[in-house]
Order: sequence, then C-alpha cells, then structure tokens
Amino acid sequence: MMALAFHHTYGIPVVITRCSNNYGPYQFPEKLIPLMIINSLNGKKLPVYGDGMNVRDWIYVLDHNKAVEKVFEHGEPGEVYNVGASNEMPNIEIVKLVLKHLGKSNELIEFVKDRLGHDRRYAIDSSKIQNELGWKPEFNFEEAISQTINWYLDNKSWWDRIISGEYQNYYEIQYGKR
Repeated sequence: MMALAFHHTYGIPVVITRCSNNYGPYQFPEKLIPLMIINSLNGKKLPVYGDGMNVRDWIYVLDHNKAVEKVFEHGEPGEVYNVGASNEMPNIEIVKLVLKHLGKSNELIEFVKDRLGHDRRYAIDSSKIQNELGWKPEFNFEEAISQTINWYLDNKSWWDRIISGEYQNYYEIQYGKR
C-alpha cells in the first residue's frame, strides 16, 4: 500500500481515496444492484455468488462524490482517505431488498459458483476522513436504494441499450457456466 504518491510528470504530491461499493444512477449493469434490478424487470434469474453471504459496505454515489470533493479541497497531500458509509450487508439481503421493492418473487434468485479468491467481506474504516475532514455520508441507505431502483425503472432506454449486443457476450462469460 502506497500512502504517498507523486504525479509522474510534475512531481506534485497527490491525495488518495479508497472507497467501498458504490450504488446509484448510471451504474453499469454488470454491478450487483443494477444487475439485480434489470434482471428482475426482465424476468431473468438473479445470479448470486456462493451462498450470498459476501458482505459489502454500500455507499451512495453522491456521498462518494462529496467525499472526493472534501478530500480535494481539504485533504493533506500524500495522505490516504478511506471512504465508506457503514452500510455493511450481505449481498443476498441487497438482492431480496430489490426483489421486495419491485414486487418480485425470491424464486428469481439463482445461486452460482463463487469466483475463486472472492473476498468474503469488503469493509472500509472511514473514521480518518470523518475525524480529520468532517466528512460523513448524508444519504440514508433505505431512501437512496429506493431512489436508485426507481431511477432504473424510469430510465429503461438508458440501460436497455447497454444490455444488448456486446454486453450479452460479457454476461455469458461471467455467469453462463457457473
């Protein structure tokens, strides 16, 4: 882990941020939340790795953006700031939450073989950015996930273009034979 990085051309110290799992509008459909939403809407199976108990800390994209802005404006050159929202949940809970919001059955869930070396838990200790820079997440998880699901409901034309064509080849490689 490198705590101090310098711009390769100008030798200017930079600030590094590391973030937990983002969710929100415009997220590419390969990621867990948009994949579950879109598959549910299309009546497709929802591929869940292993037993679904892989835990992730979820942060709404606008909270992440505000954290990066705070670090840009007030962070110390050469420092590393972890950005998380303390919304740790197993993936299966996220999947069931999406299904409930959409009024779909849990029967759409299909457990698939987990990736080799897939981490059981991703977590971020964001106390440094909170204590030193005064940043904290503003968005309530339940409200923001609901807004995210509704965004995908309202923006089918955006994601429909993405899931056609080449994305189908990618999807088959990732999930087809698990």
